[in-house]
This record gives sequence, C-alpha cells and structure tokens, in this order.
Amino acid sequence: MATNSNRRLFFKRDGYGNKADMSFIEHLEALRWHIVRAGLVWIAVAIALFIKIDWIFDHIIFAPAESDFITYSGLCNLSHYLHLGDSLCMPPVNIQLQGNTVSGPFMSAISIAMIGGLIVAFPYLFWELWKFIKPALSKKELQYSRGGIFWVSLCFFLGALFGYFLLAPFTFNFLANFTLGTKGAYRYMPTLDDYIDTLNNIILGCGLSFELPILAYVLAKIGLITSDFLKKYRKYAFIIILIVAAIITPSPDWTSQVIVAVPLLLLYEISIFIAARVDKDKEKKEKEWS
Repeated sequence: MATNSNRRLFFKRDGYGNKADMSFIEHLEALRWHIVRAGLVWIAVAIALFIKIDWIFDHIIFAPAESDFITYSGLCNLSHYLHLGDSLCMPPVNIQLQGNTVSGPFMSAISIAMIGGLIVAFPYLFWELWKFIKPALSKKELQYSRGGIFWVSLCFFLGALFGYFLLAPFTFNFLANFTLGTKGAYRYMPTLDDYIDTLNNIILGCGLSFELPILAYVLAKIGLITSDFLKKYRKYAFIIILIVAAIITPSPDWTSQVIVAVPLLLLYEISIFIAARVDKDKEKKEKEWS
C-alpha cells in the first residue's frame, strides 16, 4: 500500500501563499474543475460563433479565397508604390466550393465554430492551465513567469494573423490557379470540408509555431538550453524549420514555404537573443551570490 508521503506529490497554496501538501485525489479534482471551466468557456464561445456562422463564413472563412481580399490589394498597391509594376500582384482567385455529403455544411459549421472558439478563447484556456500549474511553482519561478499569459497569447494571435492574412491567401491563390494538362480536363473545385481543414491547419499551425520564443525562454530558465546551444545547432534548426514550413503549407508552392520559413527563422534568432539574456541574468546572479 502506498504511503501518505508517496501520495502527496503535489502542492497547493494556503491563504498566506505558502505551499501545502496536496493529495493525488485533490490534484485530480483540481484538474477536473480546470478542464470543466475551460470546456464550458470553449463551448460558450463556439455557440456564440455558431449563431453568427453565416456572417463568419462570408466575411472571415471564405474571404482569403476571394479576389477582393485585403492581402491581394495590399500587396498589389505595395508593388506599385515600390515601382515594381505588377510583380507582387497575384492573379484573381475564383474558387467554388462543393459538397459531397448531406451533412457536409452542418459539420463544417460545427468545425468552424469549435476551432474559432478555441482561437478566441485561447487566453482563457491557457489561463486555466496556468492556474493548475501555478501552485507547484516557487516564488522565484512565479516572478519569472509574470506576464506569461499575455506573451503566450500575443505570440499565438500574431501567428494566427500571419497565417490568415499572408499564408492562406498565397496558398489558395496558388492552388486555385494551378492547372494540370492543356485540354481543360482538370477543374479545381475543392470540397467545403477540405477548404476549412486547410485554413484551420494554416492558422493553428502558424499560431503554435510563433510560440517558439516563449518555449526558448522557459527552457532557458530551467537550464535545458543556452544561447550557445542554440547557436551551435542553428544549421540543424534551419533544416527542421524548412521541414516544418513544408508541413504547415499544404501547397507545394515554394513562395508559400518561404513566407512561413522566414518568420520562423527570425523567431529562432529572437529565441537565441532571449536565451542570451537569460544566461546573462544567471551569470549576474551567480556573481552576486559568490
């Protein structure tokens, strides 16, 4: 039979902010309520989005596949401003979605609402995760993690916006204008669920990829990586980033892959800078102690 000390592996904080033993059952109970609250908020946001699903589909979901999307006009205007002619102007897009199942539109609406709810409620969902792990952190670790929810959410939303406004238009434009053969036997008519899945993968993939600096900060704080380690394996990291860019971008267009790879490479360099700052702070504190 397990001893009492073996069962009390987790902690909670009392009214004075001090750590107190927390049993395994209490730990599971706390986790259950965090999951319940996060799930309720996620479902509530999804229901709110489902109520406005027609407007969301017309103005948000299908917008990157229309020729008047802001990215197309913005890049074209930028091309003219830089006196580059029409080099940045992309050909018009004409995508007609089709359905091959009776329940296709309804299930697609559910998918849009659930993924949209996940994106909109991301700060709260991460806050619930943070509340769960917070009692196990020391006061020093809590001090390091100040503003963590803000920075994690900011990086996620920046990545999601990057995927929506830049990567998605390039992807759909390339696929819509790609032809196979010269006799017109091939006609590009993607299914509704395929289009939505592609857009979801792009947005979520970019959102998670932009968390690289946050991950580097956490790993540097706990001592798993250093700036010298990141510099040493930079060339291998670049290869991995190119592979990740190829996975995130569903189209084989090298332009889309470069659009993803360049920001990820920049984020890697930012991660090196962040790790270097963490290393510098550690050295400073070690000198103060010595």
